[in-house]
Amino acid sequence: MREALAYLHDSELVAGFQRRCGLFLVEGCIITKPGYEVKNRLLHILFLLSAGLGHEVFYITCLPCIHWNLDPFLCRRLVNMWTLVMYIGQVMKDVLKLPRPCSPPVVKLEMRVDAEYGLPSTHAMAATAISFTLLLSAPSRIQFQFELGLLMAVTLSTMVCLSRLYTGMHSVLDVICGVLISALVMVLTYPYWESFDQFQLTSSVSPMAALALPFFLCYTYPELEHYSTTRGDTTTILGAGAGCSVGYWLNEQLGETFEPRGVLPVPLPALTAHTLALGIARFLVGVVAVVGTRQVMKAVSLRLLYWWYDIPKDDQSARTRKEIEVPSKFATYTSVGLVHSLLVSRVFLLLGLLC
Repeated sequence: MREALAYLHDSELVAGFQRRCGLFLVEGCIITKPGYEVKNRLLHILFLLSAGLGHEVFYITCLPCIHWNLDPFLCRRLVNMWTLVMYIGQVMKDVLKLPRPCSPPVVKLEMRVDAEYGLPSTHAMAATAISFTLLLSAPSRIQFQFELGLLMAVTLSTMVCLSRLYTGMHSVLDVICGVLISALVMVLTYPYWESFDQFQLTSSVSPMAALALPFFLCYTYPELEHYSTTRGDTTTILGAGAGCSVGYWLNEQLGETFEPRGVLPVPLPALTAHTLALGIARFLVGVVAVVGTRQVMKAVSLRLLYWWYDIPKDDQSARTRKEIEVPSKFATYTSVGLVHSLLVSRVFLLLGLLC
């Protein structure tokens, strides 16, 4: 068993996959040139796009489109499961402290998270959780061919998992463990999804719990001997989830959830030029709202915290301190979640963008 785990965690296994996909390490190159050669441009672009599905830009732009253009119920389910599996994965990384693949022999295409530990792959966890939570939740809401949905879920999650090997950021063991952990979490929590929905939307303690528990988990995140982006990324995720949860609760109390009307499951909307134009308009308005909120809240929260702790405003390194990083990111992304789930749909109403 130990030999099998060591084999799956071997960097050479990842490097072999990269070479089969046309990505080769070029050793001894000068600093101003990339240290790799791409011989299959199509696979290179495909895997980089797949890897991008696990980055912040996807979560704050594309994922909310399910709320804005399809069904807020489905988006709520996705956000809840995404938040849970990502927290579990991030904490496991910093508790287990297993290294990422070594370069050489592996080509490293993403350097931002190279200081983070490897196991499990949170990209693999998120892709598995999002794909299959949507697949399991959608049949009661929307009419679609389940076999086609299953094919899409398997394809999407597989591409994201393989992209983590192609970019050299995870071992095969990291990816397998990420998928299995996500699957286990879904199996254990699935019987309680409906009960949690009711608590989240109707309980008077729901908004307080949604804010207090995630903030506590962020502030008590495992300490490392060096700075890592995992604490900040985890705070971003939990903050966004907290803001969405409060927004969905407020929508329920206000009596306007913006969910599909009629007998469920409803047919998928016909893809006409009019519906496509409305979808694009909602996407653009929504992205401007959430990105604008992010920029404003980030600047305001940092300025207030620098003033509170009497830190010179040009001290960029202070942003990595826990007392600055956690409240700043939590406030920023809680606001982003609130705007996404509560305000954007009401802006759509004012602009006449809802059918």
